Amino acid sequence: MTVKNRQQLLIVVTIALAALFAGDKLLFTPLVNLWKERSVAVAKLRTQVAEGTKLIRREQGLRSDWDHMRTNTLPDNTSLAEQEILKAFDFWSQDSRVSILSITPQWKRDAEDYITLQCRVDAAGNLATITRFLYGIEKDPLALKLETVELTARDTEGQQLALTLQISGLVLNSKAP
Repeated sequence: MTVKNRQQLLIVVTIALAALFAGDKLLFTPLVNLWKERSVAVAKLRTQVAEGTKLIRREQGLRSDWDHMRTNTLPDNTSLAEQEILKAFDFWSQDSRVSILSITPQWKRDAEDYITLQCRVDAAGNLATITRFLYGIEKDPLALKLETVELTARDTEGQQLALTLQISGLVLNSKAP
């Protein structure tokens, strides 16, 4: 092989390598990245479609649950809502024989379409009466949520317990759907 042929071969190989490098950087790598991004997007869309299909199948149950919650919210009138909560606490305490020491209601305006009535409740009793009291609260159809529950012993044997609850009740705005 002569020097001229060798130079021409090196030039051709260099041009071919430069073309391959440019092709890789300008075509192959961007296309591979685009393919990977689209694969991720397609997988995400398939997941969203599957979740949407599950929601459509559960629509009746979800709507009935929402209607049930909406009908069991506290009244839109603040004094009636407080009165209903106080009556409920009175019923639960009589049913479980828990002594309620104090109830401190406080209104929170979280959004335009709902407000919450938060109550701090201090009660006392033994383990059986307190569990019955908590069971009554949880099983009641009122739209209440137990935010915090704190239980402490009032005597050395742990027979008398003090219960501190933070409960929030939902009040939907009458214009809310």
